[in-house]
Amino acid sequence: MTDTLDAYDTAILKAVSANGRVTVTELAERINLSKSPTQTRLRRLENAGYIRGYTAQLNPVKLGLAHIAFVEVKLDDTRETALKHFNQSVLKVPEIEQCHMIAGKFDYLLKVRTSDMQNYRRVLGECVSTLPHVAQTSTHVVMDAVKEDAI
Repeated sequence: MTDTLDAYDTAILKAVSANGRVTVTELAERINLSKSPTQTRLRRLENAGYIRGYTAQLNPVKLGLAHIAFVEVKLDDTRETALKHFNQSVLKVPEIEQCHMIAGKFDYLLKVRTSDMQNYRRVLGECVSTLPHVAQTSTHVVMDAVKEDAI
């Protein structure tokens, strides 16, 4: 598959990102294409890596995880081995929902989700601050999540 997506491919991606449980029949009707080519295109998009998988979107508030904090992390070492060690360690902390390497005044931006401020303070002290090469952190607490859509 080329890196160029046509209107049908784009429509398929939009539809499955909104509802990963959409049937091929319903998808074909939505994009105005017959079922067989729709299914072929869908599989091609999956195989080419445009679609990484299908998941359920859980409600974190219902699960008792309403507290969100963004944490700026400055490392004391940014050589490749230190970055790799930090990255591998982040993957082991379930409260860290997202981790992004940043170009700027700090090295990483983490999205941390917990039940409340007390639990966040525990995660910060026992997990985030003890990650390899962490020199400094700065926390920004979310007051309201206005938009949290995926692509």
